[in-house]
Amino acid sequence: MVTVAWFAAPVMVTTDADLVTHDMKLLFLTKRRPQGKDLMTRPYGRFYYLPRELAELGHTVTVVMLSHQFCPPSHRQHEGIEWISESLLPWGPWSYWKRLRSLIQAQKPDWIIGCSDTYYGILANYWAARSGAKSLLDAYDNFESYLPWVLPLHGFWRTALRRADAITAAGPDLGKLMAAVRIGQDYSVIPMAADPGFQPMDRNRCRQQFEFLPNKKYVGYSGALSRRRDLSSLFALIDRFANDPDIEFVLSGRKGAGIVLPEHCRWLGYLQDGRMPVLLNALDVVLVLNKTGAFGNFSYPVKLYEAMACQRPVVVSDLPSTGWIMRDHRQFLSPAGDVAAAAAKIKQFLVLRQYDYGISAGWKDNAKRLLQVLSAASVVNDQ
Repeated sequence: MVTVAWFAAPVMVTTDADLVTHDMKLLFLTKRRPQGKDLMTRPYGRFYYLPRELAELGHTVTVVMLSHQFCPPSHRQHEGIEWISESLLPWGPWSYWKRLRSLIQAQKPDWIIGCSDTYYGILANYWAARSGAKSLLDAYDNFESYLPWVLPLHGFWRTALRRADAITAAGPDLGKLMAAVRIGQDYSVIPMAADPGFQPMDRNRCRQQFEFLPNKKYVGYSGALSRRRDLSSLFALIDRFANDPDIEFVLSGRKGAGIVLPEHCRWLGYLQDGRMPVLLNALDVVLVLNKTGAFGNFSYPVKLYEAMACQRPVVVSDLPSTGWIMRDHRQFLSPAGDVAAAAAKIKQFLVLRQYDYGISAGWKDNAKRLLQVLSAASVVNDQ
């Protein structure tokens, strides 16, 4: 057995002879609408594509989702996966709990994988311990930063991390944070990736769809407009360029309650999935801004991966997480919160038009990494 590093993350892997090659039964637990995307109708991110790619590799995959909105129970087979959804409303989690228990008893999964937030990691560990399955906890953010005051929940989460057979994170700093409670502090990195559809497109055609002027420069920001993000720097940048008639700031995404946008910008609201690649390809520079802290330091923005997949020049807050993503392209990093430095980067990259960041891992590659994690942990824990 050897130890290797994927993206600077310690991972236990085995020789080919040791890897599990038989069909594994994998049960994913997730909320139904991560990032506001309904997985039953809208393929999105690691919550959808990792299960799909594992199913394509020949494994039996079931995804059980809990809806926080009222909707009837649903069950379908799609892309080789069994998708099951229960609702928290109107009677609480009891129907979900009962469905999950009966499913685990019937299927006897090899692995129960908790993803999308704290609760599902805790549940994965709970049910794995009671069914003889192994558990893997996956995180793309520092979940503890969401509700920092709910200390008992954090305690359950850390216990689940400590007891899990394997943990995966979207980047090494998050992995180290999660693994701090584990004997051996082991973790694996399964990076974020752009979904299919994010690729370079004809710039002029994309600009026409948003009625952008041909000779004007457009600086974009997409994602949640919430106080968790570095809106103060974003708004200061908009004000800084307010008197430049050749530059316009374009914002897209849901606007948090009480957020008042500057006058000198265009807000497109929340765009449907198919329009996001078009918007990115229409922009001259894409901003990815965040604040130093428990959230920003461990956030691996999918919006950054999407912009890079579209070969758009970016200006990115230099944080431990984004610094790792951009480790081979550090010229696009700007000190977090430094408006003057970000403004200078914007001016520098407005003339760039396009930038090829090279080939990056997609969800198919990441699923193979995840399979290697599962295989290695299966061998180690069965010895």
